[in-house]
Amino acid sequence: MSSETLSVRLRKSLPALTVEVTFEVPPGVTILFGPSGAGKSTTLSAIAGIVRPDAGRVALGDVTLYDSERAIDVPAESRRLSLVFQSLALFPHLTARQNVEYGIDRKVAASERTERASRMLERMKVAHVADRRPSTFSGGEAQRVALARAFAREPRVVLLDEAFSAMDRELRYELGREVRAMVDELRIPTLLVTHHRMEARLVGDRAVLIRDGRIEAEGPVRDVVPAPEREQQR
Repeated sequence: MSSETLSVRLRKSLPALTVEVTFEVPPGVTILFGPSGAGKSTTLSAIAGIVRPDAGRVALGDVTLYDSERAIDVPAESRRLSLVFQSLALFPHLTARQNVEYGIDRKVAASERTERASRMLERMKVAHVADRRPSTFSGGEAQRVALARAFAREPRVVLLDEAFSAMDRELRYELGREVRAMVDELRIPTLLVTHHRMEARLVGDRAVLIRDGRIEAEGPVRDVVPAPEREQQR
């Protein structure tokens, strides 16, 4: 697994906002924190290769994924990144195991893909839905299957875009802790977009605060993300 740092420098002009950011994501969990409309999802999509920046550079260690000056733009499917949206994007016609297998490189033998998918579903505590389709999943089960798919493909970087926001608070924190444990084990750069303060402080090592398309602050998560009001009153 990768222990390299993801370096991000990009500019993207949108109709109502210009996103211009520079930051790094070392192994561990970095929180991309800020209000709605600040440019968080645009930044994540540009890193993933879904949105093409106007200018900049994205690199993982010595491997350049995007560089406007050198005309490098590695296709999204070749970047070895896993991206999980709030919508999850599970295939409704596939079982949980098949959804997880789908994310694994086709060069891997079919038997190994099946074994790895089953192992990751068990790790994410949803082995019991392996042969069921998404329409039968609870919200928490669907989230766990999506996370299993993200990690089963052995990504070099994990990107989570408000991935837990649809969950109730207890489940959100539980999943956050499990992702935190997985990232600690794999030592890969992980960027989590959220506007939930407690989630950020529970899961993250570092935080990058973005507002109006610009970085306002970055550093240890507890220095950047304010404590929830209840904690501040203690």
